[in-house]
Amino acid sequence: MATAGETGGDLTGALLGGRYRVTGEIGRGGMGVVCRARDEVLGREVAVKVLRTHTDATAPESADLRVRMQREARAAARVRHSGVITVHDVIEQDGRPVIVMELVDGPSLADVLAERGPMDPREAADTGAKVLDALDAAHQAGVLHRDVKPGNVLLERGGRVVLTDFGIASMEAPGDDAATTLTRGGELVGSLDYMAPERAQGQQPGPASDIWSLGMTLYAAVEGASPFRRSSVYSTLNAIVTEELPEPRRAGALTPVLRALMHKDPAARPSAAEAREMLQAVAAGTEPAVAQPEEPVTQRLASPDNGQPPQRRRGRALLAAAAAVAVLAAGGVAYALTSGGGGNDTAASQPTANEPSSGTTADGSTRPEQNAHRGRGEQPSGPHKPGHGKRDGHPAGGTGSATPPGSYKGDGPPPAPCRSADAGKYDCTTWRSAASYDQSGARVGTLHAGGNYFYCQADLGRRETSGRWTNTWWARTDDDSGHTNVYVSDVYLKGGENDKPVPGLPTC
Repeated sequence: MATAGETGGDLTGALLGGRYRVTGEIGRGGMGVVCRARDEVLGREVAVKVLRTHTDATAPESADLRVRMQREARAAARVRHSGVITVHDVIEQDGRPVIVMELVDGPSLADVLAERGPMDPREAADTGAKVLDALDAAHQAGVLHRDVKPGNVLLERGGRVVLTDFGIASMEAPGDDAATTLTRGGELVGSLDYMAPERAQGQQPGPASDIWSLGMTLYAAVEGASPFRRSSVYSTLNAIVTEELPEPRRAGALTPVLRALMHKDPAARPSAAEAREMLQAVAAGTEPAVAQPEEPVTQRLASPDNGQPPQRRRGRALLAAAAAVAVLAAGGVAYALTSGGGGNDTAASQPTANEPSSGTTADGSTRPEQNAHRGRGEQPSGPHKPGHGKRDGHPAGGTGSATPPGSYKGDGPPPAPCRSADAGKYDCTTWRSAASYDQSGARVGTLHAGGNYFYCQADLGRRETSGRWTNTWWARTDDDSGHTNVYVSDVYLKGGENDKPVPGLPTC
């Protein structure tokens, strides 16, 4: 029979605290193993969360995990609401804390999305309104959840929606702030995909941070993918902090609510009560009362009217993201790019907003629509066609060849647009979202704009064209739709020339 100390294996059959008999495993996260169990005293089924053993963990790290589990129980128990998981008991087994909770009869939102695909906007709005009801109660009780995501929203079969996993919650506790706040200087905790921009920059979170995370959750629920997911931590942080929300395609009446929930400025987001009313209106089929927020600072910086060339504007945006990365590097990172809490929090991979429109060329290759999604005066500093030398509408000097925005003007040869990263990867920048294809040429997904990693590039003999740029070379990468070892046309990578490989990226 398994013992509670063997949390790396199957706990089925173990008796915890002399009372709770484990009958099966539900899921695993970075902190604990969640199992189904039977309370042999009261004769009811419960869920138990047992601290996982980490053989390479230091004593302080193990102690920190124990404190986190104790805080999780305290935070959840502090909020009295039907939409928050009920904690029955906290016990110890083999020196490790065990949280005994109600067993919710139903899957997580992440499970539902993985099985069914995107939700109807009204259904998503109804689910979100119920989560906001629970968040409102938590915020009034002085509790911030800080990890709202599809994997932490449980859908009971009777229609009840339950917010669970308060493992990284913070609580207002006068005189005990150091013991009840999980964020230390230079450290971020939580799932990166659903993290608010102020948290990504190391700022103090507040109730508005939970509102953002729920907005991200609902966006993923209706659109099929997290809006700012990219192929690396750096590019994901850059997107969260600086990029505009991709225009929803399936959200319908939910669209203005999503924009309000995910405003870059936390002060401009609605409260939990206000957001709940908006979502209830969408769920009921009526017009939500959404105030038009002011244009966020990041959008003003990216405006083509501010007198800066496109490359310069993007450089400033990347500096903002670099500051966020510095926060992560400074104090030891505690985050999960995908699942950090035992559930699958990645929605079903579906095409997302900002995909290139496409048609078919004479040779059968895909041809994205010219000038699609390009801002006024904006051009990629990537493969360009000789003889069309313009920059922001002005002729380039002398040579008759294009001068990409932000071209290198220093002494010596310009730096390669792609740079070696680690583990055989190379960091390059894609100037707009691009379709990804398998080696046979079948379209499979999408790669978003921004910094992305690539493995190598090859001349596959298929030409892709976008506006004035064209190329037969293709870069191999992992796209943002969950596909690995797929190809994106070099026409979308910054740097290089027509029908030539992009400098700095090796050939396959």
